[in-house]
Amino acid sequence: MKKLFSVFLILLFNPSFSQKIQDFTLESPNGKIKISIVINDKITWSVSHEKDLILAPSPVSMTFDQNEILGKNATLLNSKREKVNQTFESPFYKKSSIKNQYNLLILNFKNDFSIEYRAFDDGVAYRFITKKKKDITVKTEEVSLNFDQDYNTLMPYVRDLRNPKDPYISSFEAHYENKKISDFAKDTLAFLPFLIDYKNHKKAVFLEANLEDYPGLFVTNNKSKSGFEARFSKYPLQETNGGFNNINRLITERADYIVKTKGTRTFPWRAIVISENDAELANNDMVQKLSEPSKIKDISWIKPGKVAWDWWNDWNIYNINFKAGINTQTYQYYIDFASKNKVEYVVLDEGWSLEDDIMKHNPNVDLEALIAYGKERNVGIILWSSWMALTKNTVGIFNNYADLGIKGFKVDFLDRDDAKMVNSVYDIAQKAADYKLLLDFHGMYKPTGIQRTFPNILNFEGVKGLENNKWTPNDDVPLYDTTIPFIRMMAGPMDYTPGAMRNASKSEFKPSHSTPMSQGTRSHQLALYTIFEAPLQMMADSPTAYMKEQESTDFIAKIPTVFDETVALDGEVGKFVSIARKKANIWYLGAITSWDSRDITIDFSFLEKGKKFEAEIFSDGLNADKAAQDYKREIITVDSTSKLTYRLASGGGLAMIIK
Repeated sequence: MKKLFSVFLILLFNPSFSQKIQDFTLESPNGKIKISIVINDKITWSVSHEKDLILAPSPVSMTFDQNEILGKNATLLNSKREKVNQTFESPFYKKSSIKNQYNLLILNFKNDFSIEYRAFDDGVAYRFITKKKKDITVKTEEVSLNFDQDYNTLMPYVRDLRNPKDPYISSFEAHYENKKISDFAKDTLAFLPFLIDYKNHKKAVFLEANLEDYPGLFVTNNKSKSGFEARFSKYPLQETNGGFNNINRLITERADYIVKTKGTRTFPWRAIVISENDAELANNDMVQKLSEPSKIKDISWIKPGKVAWDWWNDWNIYNINFKAGINTQTYQYYIDFASKNKVEYVVLDEGWSLEDDIMKHNPNVDLEALIAYGKERNVGIILWSSWMALTKNTVGIFNNYADLGIKGFKVDFLDRDDAKMVNSVYDIAQKAADYKLLLDFHGMYKPTGIQRTFPNILNFEGVKGLENNKWTPNDDVPLYDTTIPFIRMMAGPMDYTPGAMRNASKSEFKPSHSTPMSQGTRSHQLALYTIFEAPLQMMADSPTAYMKEQESTDFIAKIPTVFDETVALDGEVGKFVSIARKKANIWYLGAITSWDSRDITIDFSFLEKGKKFEAEIFSDGLNADKAAQDYKREIITVDSTSKLTYRLASGGGLAMIIK
């Protein structure tokens, strides 16, 4: 009898036994995707797509100070369901409007918190919501990703040597490593987004969105090596100068929490995009759909466009009667080139000012004269600055240069996404908007939707682009180029900086500082201007190189940087991709391949039926496998019934303007 009574007491007072198990499901509008939620001693969620398990049961929770854990032995108060079907405008994007249809479930719990789930036809997302009266300290957040099999992954790992003891200092530039879940790289972290490759051609990309007043999410293997668990950088307490040219801020002391924040707020979305074929991933709007609307009421002054860039080509212009370099005459030459080719901006990269004080100019650069010179020629000036120099006096700097007529700033070397840095990005964005300044965040973590909230941010790096690739002969760049449209680009725009006019085959590529080249063909480079999303898109090569290749330059100059419509035609991750985009009444098409040459067929059924179109086409030349600069230009007539097959050379491409 005593034994039975003891068992009764255990059942009565142990919450894991006494908690009533509660189940909820939420399906996507088309019924293919289902979220399953179980509330017991923990809250877990799982995701399935038709008969395939995408995410095995995975616990979620948040730990605050005073050891308060949201999600442990939680008491459900009520639930709410809703169906949403709306459309919103997206003026600086790959399409002019976005359809936002999903089913919603909100679970409200005791202790003033909720979890919101959304099921879309292309994926799922959840986030925590709190309604506490006082500010809170978040110690950590449990984000677990469990799987039923040891699937292949494409993971970008942190590989930064500036501060090996702190894995959260990162430029967020990494090629993807193809490893099993259980073979996660040791002694490092991976950042988002990353991809899981399932059976039946299905894939999933894991993202976060609406990252505000909170650190970014990294992952590592869980203890069983059957999935991943989140890691977050702790809040910085002490910093010191270091890194490149001593203009990075390295963390010397971190707190035991990730953020102190408002008690009433929403937290970042944890999202999974699910595809039945790879091409779907190359035209996805999940991050936009989960982000906050624009905080800028008047956006009429925000002008996307292309930028003549100096740094990648090392200011290497020639056949001129002055010494090229960081000086007024050189930049006037860049402005003349931009004006002649209807390029909207010129950027003055590092060297136009002191690196640690951008209020002090290089005496060889007459900035006011250049601004006036550009204005006469309808070319705007954008200035480079390190994050550290800009944040010494952000308002004073923006006020000064906006008054002078500068159009925006390229902000570099952020190299972190702890809560302090994320807050700084929002602060810079708001202050730049106050002075009607554009922003390009270089040396930056992946975008997470702030580009919708502050549309004056036209670009982000967070990608291993051409500037990095010019020194890396062992990197497989065409493989990377054919991977990022399906993974990194899903997070938002990429400051990849394409446009090399010196192109090389795999065996002929050599690193060069002043005469850099690209891996792959000329047509590959031209196609990137349509494939890679970048409302502020760089032209990385020198004006001299572009003028020697005027036919290619004319083609690049005609491609817009934002579009009204996008169609992902075909593709396979890491192998090839073809995308068509429309602006006004003109279509732009790009296709690229890895080092594997291949035949691709372009189906023109995306064109308006019953009309004839003129297509200007740049395809790989017959000898592009050896001479990567070899291309063929032709003009043909096509219509919606046309199907044309093209041979893409090794590292090759195809680019079209169809009107």
